[in-house]
Amino acid sequence: MRNSMINAKRIVVKIGSSSLTHKESGDLDYRKLEQLVRVLSDLKSKGKEIILVSSGAQAVGRKALNLQSIPVEMPKKQALAAIGQAKLMMTYQRLFSEYNQTVAQVLLTKHTMFKEESRMNAKNTFNELLAMGVIPIVNENDTVATHEIEFGDNDHLSAYVLAMVEAELLIILSDIDGFYTDDPSENPDAKLIEYVEKISNDHRLMGKETSSSSVGTGGMSAKIEAGIIVNNYGADMILASGNNLDILYDIIEGKNVGTFFKGHANESFDIDDYL
Repeated sequence: MRNSMINAKRIVVKIGSSSLTHKESGDLDYRKLEQLVRVLSDLKSKGKEIILVSSGAQAVGRKALNLQSIPVEMPKKQALAAIGQAKLMMTYQRLFSEYNQTVAQVLLTKHTMFKEESRMNAKNTFNELLAMGVIPIVNENDTVATHEIEFGDNDHLSAYVLAMVEAELLIILSDIDGFYTDDPSENPDAKLIEYVEKISNDHRLMGKETSSSSVGTGGMSAKIEAGIIVNNYGADMILASGNNLDILYDIIEGKNVGTFFKGHANESFDIDDYL
């Protein structure tokens, strides 16, 4: 059932803020970051083409300014993103360099996806970076995005990136180990759904609009919507826990971890329909 994981060559990995920061302090979890970088560098050495969609800019910016919470005002959030993105990329570059791995920062807004010319330019840039052996690190360009043009969360962004670069697999690493029938933190009877043949309205209703993390923006409903985009494009998606990032090896080896959402190419797929 998961043999496609083994053969996937171009892979988008999305990791959320809750998987990159300490729950107690909100500061970067350097042990987790180092583990992520080591595993991705190793997968790259195995011949995989890796694109990392990384959250965490606003959380890092908040910590840099010693704020207790992320403000609600858009200019302040954008300022935090500008501060945090620089620090986050500096950290990634330093860690990846220990494995002789070059990375590149790619910041996107929906404007990139709306316009065919800019979308093609972005696709060409990704293809060139991957051909050069570079790992692109993607985030939304929060410093210029507004409510009208923002992706809103990196779950959706990672799905759009997958379709744009024609990747075969999206791995979403989160603070939950898969898709459940209900919120397992509130309902002890909630059961993990290991395999989803096709996302239905019932699955959508199971998704939650809220996130259990104080630093994340994408709840379960965002992940389900991302899965709809990915699966209709024709690619597979895995939702799994980001607690131990060695789980990426299990996923690539086709082991039964997390929730597997099966791709089913829709011949009429048009990414504009989802923007």
